[in-house]
Amino acid sequence: MAKAFASQGDMADKKTSFTEVGDGLWAFTAEGDPNSGVIIGDDSVMVIEAQATPRLAQKVIDEIRKITDKPITHLVLTHYHAVRVLGASAFDASQIIMSEMARAMVVERGQEDWDSEFDRFPRLFQGHESIPGLTWPTATFNKRMSVYLGNRRVDLMHLGRAHTAGDIVAYVPDQNVMFTGDIVEYHSACYCGDGHFHDWPGTLDAIRAWDVDAIAPGRGDALLGREMVAAALDNTADFVTSTYRSVARVALRGGSLKEAMAACREVCDPKFSDYAIYEHCLPFNVARAYDEARDIDTPRIWTAARDKEMWAALQG
Repeated sequence: MAKAFASQGDMADKKTSFTEVGDGLWAFTAEGDPNSGVIIGDDSVMVIEAQATPRLAQKVIDEIRKITDKPITHLVLTHYHAVRVLGASAFDASQIIMSEMARAMVVERGQEDWDSEFDRFPRLFQGHESIPGLTWPTATFNKRMSVYLGNRRVDLMHLGRAHTAGDIVAYVPDQNVMFTGDIVEYHSACYCGDGHFHDWPGTLDAIRAWDVDAIAPGRGDALLGREMVAAALDNTADFVTSTYRSVARVALRGGSLKEAMAACREVCDPKFSDYAIYEHCLPFNVARAYDEARDIDTPRIWTAARDKEMWAALQG
């Protein structure tokens, strides 16, 4: 029997958790679904990641309202993917912040990504009728930007390419806690379809150099304590390098994409097959690794049609 395309077969609701990762810092997690972060300042709130729809964003807002009635003034989007940004309108934040590169990618491929992810994640896009359109930032930056929520400072930084070319992290120095977006995952597959395999390990090392006490990752449980942080960084690096090296060996000897898929499964299935969204990510990861091994530096734009053609070609 052919596998259901991407996550079309995953329609069961996920249990959500709201975990304190530092004083006034929270991670909203959902069993491998996209996470959000919450930073409570002196008189306002910053949210990291907007979720896929206003419906899902409301679940984050409901958790925020259990602990504070301060207004949500800032929304930070770590990258451009639809499942991270299209719920933005629910927060009614006056400031929406992305990296300059992430905004450029919305211009270049935002609508195509929305159409693509809509087909991949039908459960996440329930209630999509309330999405008003593409999400655009009110402010962008290149390398670093500091935002002050009263006395609480949040440092937004582009530490390198990884999950996308425009990834940023949010660091809260008074608690030594970082929100990493999909640069770091925990017991969830990394989606590498728009990634940069050669750069990703170095970006993880840049995060490691901050020696943080906790991380709110892009997917999976909150990472509490340096031991858990280190394990997640190691595991994410292993996932990325295992995927790329197995595929690159095939691509560089002139093997086919389907042969690369088989080689990747041989290496990665024993280690990662029980991770959330592993089967969803694998074909996209292999296709991107195959391209990068052949020196295609900029990820090709995924469209709903290209998704399905690639998926069909790699099954069996």
